[in-house]
Amino acid sequence: MKLFKPLLLFALAFVVSSKSQAGVGPDDVLGTWLNSTGKGHIQIFKQGNAYYGKLVWLKEPNDEAGKPKTDKNNPDASLKAKPILGLQILKGFLFDKDEWNGGKIYDPQNGKEYKCYMKMKDANTLLVRGYIGIAMVGRTETWTRIK
Repeated sequence: MKLFKPLLLFALAFVVSSKSQAGVGPDDVLGTWLNSTGKGHIQIFKQGNAYYGKLVWLKEPNDEAGKPKTDKNNPDASLKAKPILGLQILKGFLFDKDEWNGGKIYDPQNGKEYKCYMKMKDANTLLVRGYIGIAMVGRTETWTRIK
């Protein structure tokens, strides 16, 4: 019994330290994030086992005419009149070890969709990397947690 307690405590300490070293759980990405330009808030949510994100706030939600900005750069003509506010820009991310990958990010500025993965730098900082082909050819943005 004397040997059992120290072994149990060591095993428990190992499990706790392993979790803190990994530090990231699947749902840690949930919440609202400020994008790198400071012009948009993206709410990341979960459906089933996958993670998605939509634009929930824009610094300038209206165009010059005072009307809601639309997805005018979308290559699909039937979607060009859709408002950008509320637009789903993150699709189909799955959590794997310490990152969310396998998803796509849509950029309404140019109407293009990119492969993407996301990784937490810390509890309030999310690194979002969009790329074409291989992850080495792309751009990383830093998003900051709002709530």
